[in-house]
Amino acid sequence: MAVLPIATHPVHLGLGARAVPQPPMDGGADWYQAYEARAAGDGIEGRLVTQFSFDEPWTMWEMHPAGDEMVLCIAGRMTLHQEQADGSLTTLELGPGDYAINPPGVWHTADVAGTATALFITAGAGTQHKAR
Repeated sequence: MAVLPIATHPVHLGLGARAVPQPPMDGGADWYQAYEARAAGDGIEGRLVTQFSFDEPWTMWEMHPAGDEMVLCIAGRMTLHQEQADGSLTTLELGPGDYAINPPGVWHTADVAGTATALFITAGAGTQHKAR
């Protein structure tokens, strides 16, 4: 097994306690569609583990209908905004070592001051996006 950087090669955590390295991520919709096809056999129990660094606010909201997403800030600081089903907003400040959970169906986005890096463990099936 090779050593792979999580920032470019996500991993899928699947049924049977499997960890399956994924091809290089380009961030495009085609990559995510191909991932959903590769992971389809694990249903909603599969999880995608990714790492991203940000130096500006996110330009969109996203939502994961199939399950929780864990957001772990590993460097810098980030502000996570969650829009609940009733339209109310929650704002969470994360620093290194802090994590938050985005429940299923909750739209979320983030702001950063400076640069922040976060690890995401996502129930990726059916993920949706909308403009911020």
